[in-house]
Amino acid sequence: MKSSLLVLSVFATGMVQADEVRIGLVVKSLGNGFFEAAHEGAKEAASELGDVKIIYTGPVTPTAEGQIEIINSLIAQRVDAIAISANDTDALVPVLKRAQQRGIKVVSFDSGVAPAGRAVHLNPSSNELIGKMNIELAEVARQEVGGKAGDIAVLSATPTATNQNIWIEEMQKVLPQYPDLNLVSIVYGDDLADKSYRETQGLINSYPDLKVIVAPTSVGIVAAAQAVRDMNKAGEVYVTGLGLPSELAGHVDSGVVKSFAIWNPIDLGYAATMISYDLVKGTASKTQVNMGRLGKASLDNEGNAAMAAPFVYDSSNVHKFASIF
Repeated sequence: MKSSLLVLSVFATGMVQADEVRIGLVVKSLGNGFFEAAHEGAKEAASELGDVKIIYTGPVTPTAEGQIEIINSLIAQRVDAIAISANDTDALVPVLKRAQQRGIKVVSFDSGVAPAGRAVHLNPSSNELIGKMNIELAEVARQEVGGKAGDIAVLSATPTATNQNIWIEEMQKVLPQYPDLNLVSIVYGDDLADKSYRETQGLINSYPDLKVIVAPTSVGIVAAAQAVRDMNKAGEVYVTGLGLPSELAGHVDSGVVKSFAIWNPIDLGYAATMISYDLVKGTASKTQVNMGRLGKASLDNEGNAAMAAPFVYDSSNVHKFASIF
């Protein structure tokens, strides 16, 4: 196995027991604050359940190939469940089908796997609500510029990121309700800080009437905000989207970010772990799964569930939450 592709971090609760439930938590990439917070939630769930070991892992860069190698390793380890945020909705299906054939329960969260590759997908919120929220945030930022109609652009993660593509589709559905917002470009930073930074610079240089950059990715939104700040465009171009309070508080203070949204990634990791455990223990039903302290989640006919609505952060509350995640 190529050691450069993955790193394993294991959290075990208590002594290893024969009936211990081992859950592989596979994230898009290591070193991402959003997923590190999700790991904290998974550890909370493991501690609460008492008989769970979390194997936290992911590729160094967000690729399907890296995740496939990791999943093969988890199959070889005979884990009981895999909870994964997918880098590609379809490419992971064959290896995850093989995992399911070996009796491993598969849950996707945040960024989904096609239904054939998993039992349940946990959306952090309703896709429609997320798309609508991003456009509402863009409108708030546009008005801050001076209320004039203006161009907006989207800085996404990878072109194959399931959740990003769905949210962008939902954003485009809502856009006709906001005639002062003109979408001029969708670019991809591949959830890499340096590439997202360069893509932001390119947008600002290419579109002189650009007023807002919407980045529905926690890596992209920070890189975009830094690029706007470094180009001395604060107050002329605003950045919004989905991000972490701890990473964006300074950019709110600088005036580059007016407001942004995110669900609680700690709760997301917690819920994904609880659902995985529910499936392993055979206590889940075809219509409902258990999310512990977050209650029950209803499943549609494709096994999709939604956790909660996104929450808006701005200067009034960002520092309170920045100390949490």
